[in-house]
Amino acid sequence: MPIKSTPLKSKQRAIPASLMRGGTSKGLYFAKEDLPLNIDQRDRVLLAAMGSPDIRQIDGVGGAHPLTSKVAIISKSDRADADIDYLFLQIVVDKAEVLTTQNCGNILAGVGPWAIENGLIPIAGDITTVRIHMVNSNALAVAYVPTKAGGVEYEGTTHIDGVPGQAAAIPIDFLNIAGSLCGALLPTGQAKTKIDGVEATCIDNGMPVILLRAEDFNLTGQEAPATLEANNRLKQDIETLRLQLGEQMNLGDVSTKTVPKMILISKPKAGGTIATRSFIPHRVHDAIGVLAAVSVATACMLPDSIAQPIAQMPPQKEDKTEQRLEIEHPTGSFLVDMDIQFENGKIDIKRAALLRTARTIMRGDVYIPATIWPK
Repeated sequence: MPIKSTPLKSKQRAIPASLMRGGTSKGLYFAKEDLPLNIDQRDRVLLAAMGSPDIRQIDGVGGAHPLTSKVAIISKSDRADADIDYLFLQIVVDKAEVLTTQNCGNILAGVGPWAIENGLIPIAGDITTVRIHMVNSNALAVAYVPTKAGGVEYEGTTHIDGVPGQAAAIPIDFLNIAGSLCGALLPTGQAKTKIDGVEATCIDNGMPVILLRAEDFNLTGQEAPATLEANNRLKQDIETLRLQLGEQMNLGDVSTKTVPKMILISKPKAGGTIATRSFIPHRVHDAIGVLAAVSVATACMLPDSIAQPIAQMPPQKEDKTEQRLEIEHPTGSFLVDMDIQFENGKIDIKRAALLRTARTIMRGDVYIPATIWPK
């Protein structure tokens, strides 16, 4: 005989939330109005919800990894050019820290579906356009959410590497994201910077990243993430460079920040444009972040960057500046559509776009101790 569910009577605090996969990440999605207004209290609530600080996050819903310990806070936007405000928060797994310095393009993929399912955006035919203000960087993205038959369509035929199976495609255009956190596409003022004898390209087209040649660290660039994470000398050398170059990228002291990301690049091995291994910044990504991939793709098209001579660029159509670049990563590849024009020595990024998928996994209440946020 099935058990009939009854409302839970609890002295804990219940907060409405959705657990969603966005791209190759997973996290909790909240309405801004359902969380405390006080930032310190809000952060304590989110740490409790995820189960941090604890390497297993056993007392929360976090997945014990940076890619599964993320939060989206969503509300209607007051901006004339946006429908939704989206604040991304990285919940540190093993520390009592909530970080807001970066965007997350993967969690972004779930924002449009969440906004539609929660009544913030009305359905507009087979495709519903959602204009999203990314609060972390004050930049804009436009998501095209499939909404056939009067609801968000999650099932489809699109596969993204790093996620099993297939799902409905959610195309996303990023608008005016160059220099969104560093103030300039090339925050050091040049496409190539040399420090401690190592050449790097520091670039911010939605995500601040530092590109390094894998061969400069006696690596092939095809190493497994676990192999790189076990190389303590490598991690120390890369972190030393990150701290120094972070200052030059107008990010200040980055010792407690998740940006810039450090990306080792090498020649592609599977027919793509370039191969990557991404430190985010201390764990190694099993794939690559959405906006990190956009920054890498941009670097591949820039003369004088360290990526440009390594990249295997696709044939360029006559009189066309559009390129589709395939960024290889440990579990597959990531397609990025770029349109960059060069005029009088200036770089004009016309378009950066990609495909993601998303899915609502669970919807209900997440419970936290009442001592953290009394009823």
